[in-house]
Amino acid sequence: MRQGFFITVEGGEGAGKTSAIGVIIDQAAEHGYEVVSTREPGGIPIAEHIRAVILDKSHTAMDARTEALLYAAARRQHLTEKVIPALQAGKVVICDRFIDSSLAYQGYARGLGIDDVLAINRFAIGEWMPDLTLFMDVSPETGLARIHADQGREINRLDLESMSFHHKVREGYLQLLERFPDRMIRLDAEQELDAVHRELKQIVNQYLPRRV
Repeated sequence: MRQGFFITVEGGEGAGKTSAIGVIIDQAAEHGYEVVSTREPGGIPIAEHIRAVILDKSHTAMDARTEALLYAAARRQHLTEKVIPALQAGKVVICDRFIDSSLAYQGYARGLGIDDVLAINRFAIGEWMPDLTLFMDVSPETGLARIHADQGREINRLDLESMSFHHKVREGYLQLLERFPDRMIRLDAEQELDAVHRELKQIVNQYLPRRV
């Protein structure tokens, strides 16, 4: 039985998810919640190994369905080993990417179909959908420019995709906003950082009432 609250943060490459997650962690902790921060693909050893396979720049021959299935496999292990126990213990779980990444990247941008990729992931996660998903919306041009300006960030296989692919990813996310309006909220990630952070704090205040 779920006792905690599951927040996922989504967006294209360079959308500022890491910064956003830091704000959410601090705000949730300030409100008296025990917080678990994690990421996908990854978060636990088995899923981190799968992540290395997926994002390896030498794996350009990877088939789209193979990619989708690897993400779902990593998601299942991560969910059962880390996310579900934390939620059952009443904690707030904040995850950098979850099911919506697969729907936007593989379902829409790769052309596999959102419904087909959703079916794969429904098998993987069952009913453990996020309670709240924050979509950090940024143009691909801005996001990729941020990545290439960040000398400390490793460039992975998805960063090397064409600009048209990244535009399709954003289009996929916008479709998901219409499909899941009850749990997805869009933030304009091209605003000044302070404005984004203020908006994030307001959202946390709305969804996580103070425990202290």
